[in-house]
Amino acid sequence: MPIPLNISFHGMASSTALENHIREKVESLEQLHPNLTRCNVTIEQPHHHKNQGNGFNVRIDLYVPGDEIVVNRDVNEDPYIALRDAFEAARRQVVKHAEKKRGNVKRHSLPGAAERQKTED
Repeated sequence: MPIPLNISFHGMASSTALENHIREKVESLEQLHPNLTRCNVTIEQPHHHKNQGNGFNVRIDLYVPGDEIVVNRDVNEDPYIALRDAFEAARRQVVKHAEKKRGNVKRHSLPGAAERQKTED
C-alpha cells in the first residue's frame, strides 16, 4: 500500500514529470523499509540570477514509527540530479535506520581490547 506523499514546489512551477519521478523514487524507498508511514518532498529554486545557474534545494522528510529521517540537499542546477542525490542520501539513511532497528549495527571494541585478547590466549 503506498504511503501518503506530499510534494511541494517553491519558487518554481510544479511539474508533472518531476512529480512522477519523485513518486518512483519514494516507491523504491518503500521497498527498502516497509514501515515508512509518510513522506514529504519539497523542491525549491530559491535564487533566480541571470548570470549564475539556478540551483535547486531538495528536502525529504521520511517518517517511520517513532522516528523521522530528514535529508536536506542544496545540490545542482538540474532538478533531476538534485533529486537523484537527495534520494540516494535518503536511501543510505533508510538502510542505516533499518539496520539499527534490526540490531545489525557494527559495534566498535573498546580501546586495547585486541591487546588484552592476545595476552589472555
